[in-house]
Amino acid sequence: MAKKAQQASRPRVGLFVTCLVDLIRPSVGFAAVKLLEDAGCDVDVPDAQTCCGQPAYNSGDKSDARALALNTIAAFEDFDYVVAPSGSCAGMLKHHYPELLGDNPETAERAHAFSSRVFELVSFLVDILGVDRVEADFQSTVTYHDSCAGLRELGIKQQPRKLLASVNGLTLTEMEDAEVCCGFGGTFCIKYPDISNAIVEKKTANIAASGPECLLAGDLGCLMNMAGKMSREGRKIKARHVAEVLAGMTDDPAIGQRKEGVE
Repeated sequence: MAKKAQQASRPRVGLFVTCLVDLIRPSVGFAAVKLLEDAGCDVDVPDAQTCCGQPAYNSGDKSDARALALNTIAAFEDFDYVVAPSGSCAGMLKHHYPELLGDNPETAERAHAFSSRVFELVSFLVDILGVDRVEADFQSTVTYHDSCAGLRELGIKQQPRKLLASVNGLTLTEMEDAEVCCGFGGTFCIKYPDISNAIVEKKTANIAASGPECLLAGDLGCLMNMAGKMSREGRKIKARHVAEVLAGMTDDPAIGQRKEGVE
């Protein structure tokens, strides 16, 4: 993996795993660790971490969101960087914690110091560590979905495409409206299921029209939403988190699929 000259000491990175990765797709977490270690980082996964608080925050439960935010800050306070394989969670940590905790000088200072060290995984590799290629093989035609939080809150667009261009055997075909929401939106899909379904139906049509064998994205919630819809529609397009492909860790079944013989 090509990268800038390493610092005198290896950066200490705390991996914020995210709830969905921890409970649904642990392989994404292992892929993130591999990518970070290959880039010259020392990686730890604090046991004390829980949810970033985004579901509570988006639902108006500021009290629980604040408690979760303070727990997260305490768990990661000693690291040089905090990295998450999710634009949505990274956006919450980086942009919404200072707002959530800004009414008290002490918590505001801690929140700002914390948020300045938070990055989404792929943008951290490219923009901070200077990684410009990976050693991975993925013999497949893929298309890429730009998740809302990653794109609009964190400016993630070209970074994953830059690294995907170095993956041996991978061909990227851009879908129409790659930047348009998939309809997941966290609690949005629960509150407004009919609207969410209409949005993801348009998205899966655009995915299929681009002719890929596999759909990639940087947010597991988006991928689960689109993979579920494609499965219900009978489409044979696989779905994977971009970290799995960049790390060369694609032995697990694609998102939404099961291992043979496992119910």
